[in-house]
Amino acid sequence: MSVLAARPIAIKIDEVTRARVKRLADARQRTPHWLMREAIQQYVDREEKREAFRQDALQAWETFRANNQHAPADQADAWLAQLEQGNDVDPPVCRS
Repeated sequence: MSVLAARPIAIKIDEVTRARVKRLADARQRTPHWLMREAIQQYVDREEKREAFRQDALQAWETFRANNQHAPADQADAWLAQLEQGNDVDPPVCRS
């Protein structure tokens, strides 16, 4: 099993935030260090997903601009409504 070496890093936070972290850590029976690591990990995970979504949207836009293939809004809405109802239906055919 490979263990990644943890390296210390310092961050500066104001005294009010520091006290809030300490109170929450005490309430959770964790250390402030654990709480801050968990918060950073969750933030990075969420922001990586958000960035991947943004990149997918940019790629979809570029693909659309290159080939002008699209589904009419009314057909897309009808398809999504079917999916929402639990029906497994094929997506509408794209056209130029």
